Amino acid sequence: MKGPPGSKGLPGPVGEGGEPGVPGPLGPPGIPGAPGAPGSPGLPKHYLGGPVARDVEALKRTIARLDLVINFDFVRSVGQKIFVSFKERGSFSKAVQFCSQEGFELALPQNEEENTILTEVFGEGDEAAWLDVNNSNNLIFTKWGEGQAYTSVQASHCTVLTESGIWRMTRDCFLSAYIVCQTS
Repeated sequence: MKGPPGSKGLPGPVGEGGEPGVPGPLGPPGIPGAPGAPGSPGLPKHYLGGPVARDVEALKRTIARLDLVINFDFVRSVGQKIFVSFKERGSFSKAVQFCSQEGFELALPQNEEENTILTEVFGEGDEAAWLDVNNSNNLIFTKWGEGQAYTSVQASHCTVLTESGIWRMTRDCFLSAYIVCQTS
């Protein structure tokens, strides 16, 4: 025979935690808080065309110039113009084609300083570099050698810059001269 139940015992130790349960449904949104302090004013619309844009453009030009310095053997900057070359030689048509493929133009100095800088591409010996002189050019600077004249430039002639900085025409456009391109 069983007797009556005894008195309640002391609580046992806390058991191990179980697996987390399924998240419950989201509650209703709370009461909106007090409005915050006004923020600082944004940039005016015209500002992006101001100092920031100029800084960005200057940075782009600097990066483009660094790219030239890294990729070419000869890089000289004169004003806004940059002359570049792999210090390779080729015919006049190869020079025009190469510069065009690189997105440049064949070199054409516009003043004495540019003309002098171009002669820095030369090593030792009898050197020449192709110049982009043709009948459609509006030349603002020339340095023709004695007996040479721009009026005598013909489709069958090409122009080279000599190591002395003098311009000379030649019918031998197949000759091998330095290829120097320019960009601005």
